[in-house]
Amino acid sequence: MTPRSEDVVRPLPDRVRTSVFNMLHGHLEGHAVFDAFAGVGSFGLEAASRGAAPVLMIERDKQIAKLLEENVEHLGAQDRVEVVCGDALGQSALARSPMPVHVAFFDPPYPMMRESAQRRRILDQFTHVVAMLDDTGYALLRSPWPFVDAGDDETEATPIDLHIPGAKGPETHVYGSTAVHWYMQDAGDVSGEGA
Repeated sequence: MTPRSEDVVRPLPDRVRTSVFNMLHGHLEGHAVFDAFAGVGSFGLEAASRGAAPVLMIERDKQIAKLLEENVEHLGAQDRVEVVCGDALGQSALARSPMPVHVAFFDPPYPMMRESAQRRRILDQFTHVVAMLDDTGYALLRSPWPFVDAGDDETEATPIDLHIPGAKGPETHVYGSTAVHWYMQDAGDVSGEGA
């Protein structure tokens, strides 16, 4: 189920979902998944349908979280999927996460990604989640594309730095006006400076 208004959620294009899950082939069955900004379940429920377990899905909007719970029931995945109505950027989201995580999805609303203070909060939380990955796990971050900061005067747009301390990446895959950035934990980065 999806909300009646597409203003509430940003649909995941089929070609993006297909591409992402083709690349994750063999990385889902029996593996823990963390899905932040879960919406109605485009990432997390697809992972669950491919055998991922446990799957933790965080969604702040109460109405969307209710739809998500209905989608979990429709899939018959209540034994593998936990829906939490809460803030994906809060400490409780991390505390509830399965450990370690094998695949993490971050699909924040584009307005949050475009606003510098909100983007910093998202990237800080994403850094914590990357640190929770197992040795062969992946963390994926979806963003608008091109992903640039227009600045105060909006005359010179500069690319937004998506370097994550302690992570290898990003490996960016562009799909028109959206991009998915892939990361892995950098076990050799003991300084926290990243790759």
